Amino acid sequence: MAQQTEKKLSIRPLGSRVVAQRLEQEETLKGGIILPDSAKKKQETAKVVAIGPGQMTEEGKLLPMPVAVGDIILMDKYAGQEVTINDEDFVIVKAEDIVAIVN
Repeated sequence: MAQQTEKKLSIRPLGSRVVAQRLEQEETLKGGIILPDSAKKKQETAKVVAIGPGQMTEEGKLLPMPVAVGDIILMDKYAGQEVTINDEDFVIVKAEDIVAIVN
């Protein structure tokens, strides 16, 4: 199975890894208070932009990826490696660190 990407990225995830982009948190509270970047909570919700080919078993069988490009996912709070590519922030997580797919 070939790797899938949503847009042209200069990074390809390997194995069962996923490249995702965190969804932006609303910056203004109900009372009109604007939160500075330092006060924002790290979002666990992200959009999948690229997936690896999947995990290979000991028998040589390729396990399919549980997510697809474009899926909105929930991931463990401190999971993954954060990277910046072309001035955009992404997180690379293992498939097993993905908790759920949001419908």
